[in-house]
Amino acid sequence: MKQTRTDQRAVVITIAAVVAFLLCLCVAVILVFVPDRQTTEEPGAVVQVDVRSATLVIAHSPEKAALVKSLAERFNGAKQRTPDGQTMRIELIELTSEEMVNQALAGLNTYQAMTPDSSLWLDQLNRRWSQSQAGQSEPGAITSSLTGEPVRYAISPIVIAAWEDLARSLGWPDQPVSWSTLQERAQQDANFRWSHPSTAYASGLMATLAEFYAGAGVQRGLTAEMAQDPKTVEYVSAIEKSVKYYGEAELAVIQRVAQDRTALDAFVVSEQLVIAFNTGKFGNAAQSNKLVAIYPAEGSFWADHPLALLETPAVTDNQRRSFQAFREFLGGAETQKFIMEAGYRPTDLSISLTGEGSLFTAANGVDPRQPQTTLQLPTADVVQVVQNVWALTKRKTNVFLVVDTSGSMQGEKLSNAKVALRTFLAQIPSDQEKVGLVEFNTNVANIIELDVLAKNRAILNSSVDELSANGNTALLDGVRVAYGRLQQSAEPERINAIVAMTDGRENASMVSLRQLVGEIQADNRNLPVVIFCIAYGRDADYAVLQAIADASGGQVREGNEETIRELYKILSSYF
Repeated sequence: MKQTRTDQRAVVITIAAVVAFLLCLCVAVILVFVPDRQTTEEPGAVVQVDVRSATLVIAHSPEKAALVKSLAERFNGAKQRTPDGQTMRIELIELTSEEMVNQALAGLNTYQAMTPDSSLWLDQLNRRWSQSQAGQSEPGAITSSLTGEPVRYAISPIVIAAWEDLARSLGWPDQPVSWSTLQERAQQDANFRWSHPSTAYASGLMATLAEFYAGAGVQRGLTAEMAQDPKTVEYVSAIEKSVKYYGEAELAVIQRVAQDRTALDAFVVSEQLVIAFNTGKFGNAAQSNKLVAIYPAEGSFWADHPLALLETPAVTDNQRRSFQAFREFLGGAETQKFIMEAGYRPTDLSISLTGEGSLFTAANGVDPRQPQTTLQLPTADVVQVVQNVWALTKRKTNVFLVVDTSGSMQGEKLSNAKVALRTFLAQIPSDQEKVGLVEFNTNVANIIELDVLAKNRAILNSSVDELSANGNTALLDGVRVAYGRLQQSAEPERINAIVAMTDGRENASMVSLRQLVGEIQADNRNLPVVIFCIAYGRDADYAVLQAIADASGGQVREGNEETIRELYKILSSYF
C-alpha cells in the first residue's frame, strides 16, 4: 500500500515531536538533579546549568577574604577566554573551612573549588568522602578523592601572638617559649589570659596538634598510639586547663583584641594576622599596642592555603580550564609578590622575605628566620584521634543559658530561639560539660539547675521545647540568678560562663544595672564568669547588654531571626 504525502508529513511531525520531548526531558533532568550553587540551605534547588560556563565559584575561608577578593579581581581583569569564546571568571563565596567540607559532602554544588586555610580540611574531606563511598565501589577498587591535586599559593606559620611587654615577661626573644611556658605562667598568675580557637577551626586544631607533638616529644610521625599515651594526654591536659576559653577562628579573635587589649594576653593566630594588626589593618593603635609572634620552641605548623577543584560531574570543562588558568595565575611571580605584600609568605621560595619594603620585620612583630622547626601534619585518621582525645582533655565548662520569654518573643522569634538553643546543646558533644537554663519574663520563671549533660541534656531539650512567651522583661534578675548559681558552684578549674539573650528592654527586674555590674566586678576577682550577651532584634537594649558583658570581660553579639541559630552555634565553640 502506497504511503501518501500526508502520511509522510505526519511521520516527520511525530519524529520531531519525539525529539523535542527528549530534549525537554534532558533539560528537566538537568534542572532537577543539579543543585543551585547560590543555595546553601536547600539541596536540590532548581537551576538551569550552562554546560559551557567558564565561571568558577571558589569557597574561601574568612581570614583571607581581602586577599582572595583582590586576586580574583586581578584575574578577572585579564578577561581570558576559553577555546569556545567563554570568558573565564572567578566568583567567591565565604565559608568556614568546616562548612566547606560539610557542603561538599552534602553535594550542594554551591562552588566548584575551595581554598580552606589548611590542607587539614582537604584531608578530612577526602577521608570522609572515601568512607562514604567504601560500600558503593567494587571490591578491591581504590576509592578516588573528592578533590583534585591542590595548589598552594600562600603560607603562614601558626604562632602564639602576645603583647610585646607580656612576651618579654615570658622570656621572648632571648629564651625559647613553649606551650608549657603558657601553662606555667597561668599557674603563677591568676589574671593571665590566653586562648586558642576550638578544634573546629584550623588554627585551633593545629595548636592542639602541636601540643600533642610536644607531649609525645616528636616532630614528625605522630601516631594514634602516641596521642593516646597517658604521658602525652597528661601534658596536653595540663596546658588546656590553663586556657581562658576557646572560641572562633583567628579573625574573630584578632578583631576582638583590636577593640579591647585586656580581652586576652596571648592567643593563637597565623603570622599574617600579626602583621596585619601591627600595620593598623584593624583600626587599632599599633604604636602603643604592639603584638609579637612567638614561634613555639617545639615547632610550628603552617597554614598552607591550598586551592583544590571538586571532582564532581557538575564541573564543566570550561570551569576546569578556568581553574587551571587561575592556578597558573596564582603561581606567577607578580602574583606571588602581591601575596607577600599582603603579609603572607609566598610559595615561590626564590622571593626574598627580607628585601626592601618587606613586611616581615621585627617592627611588625615577626621574624622571617622562624620557625626553625616545622611539624609534620599527621594523617587524617590521627587528626581524628587527636580531636577525640582533646574533647576529653580540654578545659570543661559550666554554662548557663539565660533566655528571654517575655511577650515580645511570641511567634517566629521564640520558634527560632528554640531552634538556636537546641543547636547550641547539640554542638556540645561532651556529656561532661555542665549546662543549666534560666528563663525570664516578668520574673525568673524557670530554672534548670547546672548539671553534666550526661544527666540533663534531655531535660534541657524538653524544657526548651516547652518555652512560651508572655509578660515583661526581667533581664537583670535572670542574669543575676545564673551568675549567683555559678559563684556558688565554685569550680575555678572550669570555664564559667553565661549566654544571655533578650529581644527587648529591661523593665521588670528587682536589681538595678549598677548593682548587678558592681556584683559582677567584685565577685569576678574570686571566680571569673564570662558573660556573652545576644541582642536579639532591633528593640534589644544594646547599652544594657554591653554594660553586663564589659563587667565580666565578655562580649555582645547582635542577632535576628535569620542569624540567631548560627550565632548560638558559633558561641558553642567557646565551650
